[in-house]
Amino acid sequence: MKLYGEDNPAPNPRRVRIFLAEKGLTLEHERVPLRERAHKASVFLEKNSLGQVPVLELDDGSFLSESVSICRYLEGLNPQPPLFGVTPKEQATIDMWIRRIELQLMLPIAHIWRHTHPLTAALLTQYKDFGESNRPHVERTYRWLDGELAGRAFIAGEAYSMADIVAVTTIQFGQFIGVSVPDDCGHVQAWLDRIAERPSTAA
Repeated sequence: MKLYGEDNPAPNPRRVRIFLAEKGLTLEHERVPLRERAHKASVFLEKNSLGQVPVLELDDGSFLSESVSICRYLEGLNPQPPLFGVTPKEQATIDMWIRRIELQLMLPIAHIWRHTHPLTAALLTQYKDFGESNRPHVERTYRWLDGELAGRAFIAGEAYSMADIVAVTTIQFGQFIGVSVPDDCGHVQAWLDRIAERPSTAA
């Protein structure tokens, strides 16, 4: 197998790298430099017609894209330690939290990135008012998440999971583009501190 991705701060390829580190797995890796638009080149579009990373090339020559889907596939091949849960309830809870983080936090951060950041200005027509309008939603989401984390160690419960990987890559990408965790969200910050202690977070 071969993984096509990009270096930090690209959050989606980083999800897979953290997942692999937690599993103790190593894959052949090829960088697809986004700033050079390599992900939109015809040779890469043959691997993923949406022109996005990461992409996993399987041994049979087929391709999987979408970071969570890639990690689910790798989990099936390497179930220990489980990062998508074991029981049906655990699996459903982790899936719920992945969806919540992606829709309630990652999506508005992506809007801020695409529509306000100078690095994306040449890639699309920016609607800066729209981009900025997402900041209050992000702050509300952080305060909601802070309440959810008040009674548990990790995003989806007492065990580290793919939900934590999705969350930390989203939050740290937000910090990279200037979207900070509010100062009054102490539980979120304490969770970040716990996650930072894991060697995989450096991936």
